[in-house]
Amino acid sequence: MKIWLSTSCKQVAVEPPLVNFQGTNNNTLNLEPFFRRKDKVVFVMGATGTGKSRLAIDLATRFPAEIINSDKIQVYKGLKVLTNKVTEKECRGVPHHLLGIADPNSNFTVADFRRHASSAINSIIVGKRRLPILAGGSNSFIESLVEEEPEFRYRYDCCFLWVDVSLPILNSFVSERVDRMLENGLVNEVRNLFDPNGLGNDYGRGIRRAIGVPELDAFLRAEMDSTTDDKARSRILKAAILKIKENTIKLACRQQQKIHRLQNKWRGWNNFHRIDATEVFLQLDNGEDYSSDNAWETLVVEPSFMIIDQFLSKNSFKLTKKVFNAVF
Repeated sequence: MKIWLSTSCKQVAVEPPLVNFQGTNNNTLNLEPFFRRKDKVVFVMGATGTGKSRLAIDLATRFPAEIINSDKIQVYKGLKVLTNKVTEKECRGVPHHLLGIADPNSNFTVADFRRHASSAINSIIVGKRRLPILAGGSNSFIESLVEEEPEFRYRYDCCFLWVDVSLPILNSFVSERVDRMLENGLVNEVRNLFDPNGLGNDYGRGIRRAIGVPELDAFLRAEMDSTTDDKARSRILKAAILKIKENTIKLACRQQQKIHRLQNKWRGWNNFHRIDATEVFLQLDNGEDYSSDNAWETLVVEPSFMIIDQFLSKNSFKLTKKVFNAVF
């Protein structure tokens, strides 16, 4: 896969190794025709609210790339506000895959993700000669793709970008983000999904697993109960909002712990990079969108760009499986 991306980055010519076979004539066999360059794949990881989607889009506007969603809730149709799906404007013309494709009442499994993501990666590389960037908070999806999809590591050279924010700082931002979601219609969005008869409210299935849906159940039931007065409903709603914030913060903590585990697990890979965005969040004023702040560009986007630029300039080779098995 050849991607010419930057005039400031020299292409490095890497010669495939020669394998010596001691025969009667002591010839050296050049296996160059049997070596192929590994295709490149980038992963943008991080806890909820750290700006993974924004960074993926920022990078995709600088490289010929397309984005594959790796969030297990954003894969479902609906609940755009609650699941914080990127808008058409925020996409800035960058194609997105696996975003809002699954029936909200279905169960989109890890195996489903591996199958769909592998197909998307192949179509982006082979069909469009572009760079696949996987972005999302479901680290179990990423781990499964990298480790369980047959021949994934054999076929692809991977680069991992971890957008990290100190948890105390992130927790405050996440709480404020829930407030903004409420202003943008979160409750009404969940209300439209709610089944008053309770028959379709399976909170362990599909999009109803999203944080914010089960927490609002008691309020939506109180809303329909004529014996519950407005003061009681208001109290129930406040408790639900507090629970949404608490559970979102817990999710961020679990996600960060999982990334730490993967970092240690994949320590042998040189292409695992932590991008510290804490200072960006510290500079926020009055809930200003971090993506518009100069600090985001300087501390997050530019270092990430340099990492990916260097990653793409390096060639990694693989020996075709048929020849590898025959020779070794």
